[in-house]
Amino acid sequence: MAVDESLTKIVEKTVKRAKWRGLSVVEVGDPVLRKKCARYEGQISPQIFEKLIYSMRSCMLSKPGVGLAAPQVGLPFSFAIMEDHVAGARRKGIGAEENLREEGRMEKGRKDEREFSEFPFLVAINPSYEPVTSKKAYFYEGCLSLPGFQAVVGRYLDIEARWEDEKGEEHTKKLHGWPARIFQHETDHLSGTLYFDKCITRSFASNDNCEKFLFPYSISRAKKELGFSLKMKNDED
Repeated sequence: MAVDESLTKIVEKTVKRAKWRGLSVVEVGDPVLRKKCARYEGQISPQIFEKLIYSMRSCMLSKPGVGLAAPQVGLPFSFAIMEDHVAGARRKGIGAEENLREEGRMEKGRKDEREFSEFPFLVAINPSYEPVTSKKAYFYEGCLSLPGFQAVVGRYLDIEARWEDEKGEEHTKKLHGWPARIFQHETDHLSGTLYFDKCITRSFASNDNCEKFLFPYSISRAKKELGFSLKMKNDED
């Protein structure tokens, strides 16, 4: 598909403004978050697309977040960025769990329920996924388009992820645990689906209360305190 010059100019202006005040993240209620995105086929010039991805990554890291989809910055096209790291984590993660164990607020030997692992920076264009097995994992997740809240969502534990890179080359990779969750969450954005469409609604909590009551470190604790079970799930089978 040929470059859309008018779209490219709009994106270029957006990127220039982002240098001074950062990209704005579209919040829940904006129709762009509920639309099925069009395939991305090079509608934005390569030079401006590269700058857009840079701005999106800067925005994602500053929040901080682990993924950002095009509709979240107002663009109804099928691409997203994703990234998360164990070392030098920008947000509370495995290191925080170790601190909690040292303080005696979490049992030693507790399994990492997120199945956390490195997820190097990825630009995923026209992504899709298929479950490798029907097994799901349940864990808290949030969204930059609904800041300040989290809820438990069931996601496939193992998936086969597919996407194209900036050069149009196709990729396929099996993802497990936390990276698989991130990929599913961001890919869902591109079909107009948000995490709370699939969440266990009774698990919904503010970030402050999640930290206060340690819900993200123990789903069992959250189930007991908030009175929900995984049988109450809203997620699709």
